[in-house]
Amino acid sequence: MLRQAARPLSSTEIGSREIQQLIQEMKETMHEAPGVGLAAPQVGHSLQLAVIEDRPEYTKDAPREQLEARERVSVPFHVVINPKLTLLTEPAIEFFEGCLSLPGFMAVVPRARKVRVECLDENAKPQVIEASGWYARILQHEIDHLRGTLYVDRMHSRTLTTLENYNGYWKEKTMAEVKKILAADYRK
Repeated sequence: MLRQAARPLSSTEIGSREIQQLIQEMKETMHEAPGVGLAAPQVGHSLQLAVIEDRPEYTKDAPREQLEARERVSVPFHVVINPKLTLLTEPAIEFFEGCLSLPGFMAVVPRARKVRVECLDENAKPQVIEASGWYARILQHEIDHLRGTLYVDRMHSRTLTTLENYNGYWKEKTMAEVKKILAADYRK
């Protein structure tokens, strides 16, 4: 299911008890993981539906410089249904990403710094989201899931690492340091 394009939801479906219950279950699953986003295909439903929330406690111990470099700020819980994604910049901002569907791994993925998403919310009301930085990355990652794409399809393959190695070696490094190390290793 992770490799298939998900189907859109009708307004009637969005308001149904089944979809509202699915949204609540996805929110709980995302919090338990913990994660900042979860798409319906990740929990066995081929639907264009994702939940997103970047909670303040996820970044409370992160260095200020790291948060600034990633343009990472808290994002309140919300639902994205039937999204249309427009990249407002080229996919040139690179950072490590992971995924709840591929636990235990991280890799550097280029993403657009700014995006616009036209979608429906959990009440089938039209929404336009303009996002930048880490929030834009989350949106791109989750919308990729709705298209059958995983971050490993976009990653720089030489950067694939285990979560343990990322936490022990790469996590505190800037992207400039990561690129310098990888370039030096490549030349050897």
